[in-house]
Amino acid sequence: MNTGRAIQIESSDSSQTEQLGERLGQKLKGGEVIELASDLGGGKTTFVRGLAKGMGSQDMVASPTFTIRREYHAKALTLYHFDFYRLNEPAGIAYDLAEVVKKPRSVVVVEWGEIVKNVLPAKRLIIHIKTTGEATRLFKFNVPKSLAYLLQGLK
Repeated sequence: MNTGRAIQIESSDSSQTEQLGERLGQKLKGGEVIELASDLGGGKTTFVRGLAKGMGSQDMVASPTFTIRREYHAKALTLYHFDFYRLNEPAGIAYDLAEVVKKPRSVVVVEWGEIVKNVLPAKRLIIHIKTTGEATRLFKFNVPKSLAYLLQGLK
């Protein structure tokens, strides 16, 4: 399914988490799907803030928990950030997600993706974020071969 390679990177605080996202964001070309998996307060929004910044977006990044979806515009790409935490039924939002995933100039980030797993492509970057202390996090990146360029020089 998502065969490729995996790396782990530790973050000692929110600033490092944002910088990690920024470094990854600089590598995005469009068409990538990223699934973030962590508990509440795991640093997902901080990481996405870095992604958007790395892509060149000047937009203010906020959690989409209550809005389900937010968009951030960069020079050539649009970052679509979905949060399905509050959804019990995917209904129309799964269709919306499927349409956005098809756009070649989009980058899609999904939180709490279990409810829409049938819409997510098998070839996606999956990032597990584990809280290891008050401010420390362990990021485990599982990347398929087709997205291996995202990990180059990341560590």
